[in-house]
This record gives sequence, structure tokens and C-alpha cells, in this order.
Amino acid sequence: MKYPFMLSSIFLLSIFNTLFSTDKKGHENNPYYSRTDTTHLSVSNAEWKKILPKELYAVSREQETETAFTGKYWKNNPKGTYYCAVCGNALFKSDAKFASTCGWPSFFEPIRKNSIIYRPDTSYGMERTEVICARCDSHLGHVFDDGPAPTHVRFCMNSVSLDFEPEGK
Repeated sequence: MKYPFMLSSIFLLSIFNTLFSTDKKGHENNPYYSRTDTTHLSVSNAEWKKILPKELYAVSREQETETAFTGKYWKNNPKGTYYCAVCGNALFKSDAKFASTCGWPSFFEPIRKNSIIYRPDTSYGMERTEVICARCDSHLGHVFDDGPAPTHVRFCMNSVSLDFEPEGK
């Protein structure tokens, strides 16, 4: 008679985990991922390389860029919130997303001023401004001064660097 009790306990635990651990979904191997903690992380690239999927590591830690028009969020339109795919830091609301022809998800403002950091980027013979996550220092994309009102800036982000949570979940 122990087994039915054990099976029901395991079942209840799995339901509890499913209901209350949604912010870790897909990030179970990443002990740094949190959608509530905004504390700055100091994690080495060697450690991130062990944790992150190959494509996410290449973009977020080695400043690679995904191919235009291929990312999962460049045409994403539902209401919700975009988070850093590396650490879970809240970055953008869907209300700030707009349709651009650049091939990457574009936003006109971050969710909070201190959620991102700007850094000069002169790679590839260009002068640009890199956008990095303020919590984990991961590369997200670049910002340009050709966006819509009210800010007139375009945060051009790599989809692979983002997670999306639909409103109401």
C-alpha cells in the first residue's frame, strides 16, 4: 500500500513544479535564470559555455548575430514580456515592439531604464551602440536612432537572446 501513496506524491510534486516553476521552463540546467532576481551576475564565459545552448552562447557571449528574418520573434505580435534568454532579466514589453524591415525584433524602449546597458561597438568597421543585458552582461543586439516616436530609437535584438512570456501566463 506504500506505492499508491508514493505515486500520488510524485504526481502532486510534478504538478506543483509545473504550476509554480514556469519561469525556469527550458532553463532547468541554468541555475542563474530568474525572472524576478535583478542582482548583477558575475559568471565566467567558461561557465556560461557549459550551461547555454550553442547558438545562444555564440550570440550572447561572443557577439555573433543570427541571420536576418530567421528569428522566432521578428514577426511575433502577441501581448507579453520579453526576457533575457540567458538570465531571465525583463527587457521589453510587447507594447514597445514595432514592425521594422530590418529582419530582427525591434522595440522603441526597454521595460526599465536599468534593464540594459549601452556599449560602443566598432566591430566590422562600423560605429554602432551595442545593447547588453544589465544583469548578466550578455549581448542582445544594437540600438539605432531611426525608430518611431516617442523615442525615435530602434532596439534591434537577436531573437535567440530573448524569451517571450505571453500576457496572462
